[in-house]
Amino acid sequence: MSKSNETSGKPATENQFVTVHIGGQLFGLPIAAVHEVFVPEQVTRVPLAPPEVEGVLNLRGRIVTTIDLHRLLGLPAVSEGHKMAVGIEYKSESYGLLIDEVGEVLAIDAATREPCPPNLDPRWAEMVEGVHRISGELLLVLDVEAVLAGITTRLAA
Repeated sequence: MSKSNETSGKPATENQFVTVHIGGQLFGLPIAAVHEVFVPEQVTRVPLAPPEVEGVLNLRGRIVTTIDLHRLLGLPAVSEGHKMAVGIEYKSESYGLLIDEVGEVLAIDAATREPCPPNLDPRWAEMVEGVHRISGELLLVLDVEAVLAGITTRLAA
């Protein structure tokens, strides 16, 4: 249950999300998981890597594994290449989640989160924590840990 602060009228339980678009769909990444947004340059393919692993790149001296969220979500490939990536740290490793574009940071009342719709693609349902309705559009909250746990399991195999 959400409580309001009487002086400001703001909900006491807000979640902040960095919004991103992937294949025309609006997703929210918890702001605590996002370390940076960058333009990926010179991605090197990794032989025998799972198809959703685009490759690796050097970002300020760190090796970053880049993950193609289009492939991971089963969306059509982008013909002109990815324009943006969101930097995430997971289990002491750096990852770049390739996206179409980054939006804004939104503070959303946690009480407005709804469960995933029953007709959501099962692949997506495994990676989405819930949804928020935002001005006629659904914001799917991406579970970054679930996304990267699946990737790291396949990389270790």
